[in-house]
This record gives sequence, C-alpha cells and structure tokens, in this order.
Amino acid sequence: MKTYIQPGDCITVPAPAGGTISGQLYKVGAFIGVAATTEVAGDPVVLKLDGVFELTKISAQAWAVGDQIYMNTTSRALTNVSATGVVLVGVATEVAANPTTAGRCRLNGVSAPAAVP
Repeated sequence: MKTYIQPGDCITVPAPAGGTISGQLYKVGAFIGVAATTEVAGDPVVLKLDGVFELTKISAQAWAVGDQIYMNTTSRALTNVSATGVVLVGVATEVAANPTTAGRCRLNGVSAPAAVP
C-alpha cells in the first residue's frame, strides 16, 4: 500500500511539560498513552496508545470490569467518576478494590471530554 506509514499503536511526540517517566500515563494533545522512556519536556518520547496497563488510580474507589475510566488532567490519577477536569481514556479490565492504588485499564489511545452529569 503506497499510503501506509506505520501501525499507529505507538506514536512519537514531544514530551509534555514536566517531562515523562517510563510506564506512566500522559496526555499530549488528544493522544493518551504510556511513555516508553523517561524524557525531559520537549524531547521526543514514544507513547504506547493501546493495550492494557496497570496504572495509578484514586485509592478510595472500587472499579468494576467495563467501567469507563477517566484521567484527572492535573494529577493524572485515574478515576471511574465522570466530572469536570477529567477525560475519558479507557475501560477497566479487572475489578479494582477500595482501597487500592492501581487498576488495570485498556487505553483508547485518544482522550475524550467526560460527560459531566
């Protein structure tokens, strides 16, 4: 195919303000992905946009399989509560108990504004 560029599950972007830490979730523009490497702000970083990752969640929440998962755009913590200041990033793939500091989430690859009740 003449127009094919790449698979698209990993995208190289400039590291956001504050830089990146390998294995942590970041939002760059509309992309949501896990950083493959630790980089300073502005340096190229590869984000893995899809797949299932164990990521930091709000400890005082319980997640059910299939819950929509949102990222707080300030703290980058994940939540299953739609509210102002969060963006939809994926779906819970396993139960996460209250209290636990991590949950498993299948990433969508792009962020979407939360539907605030």
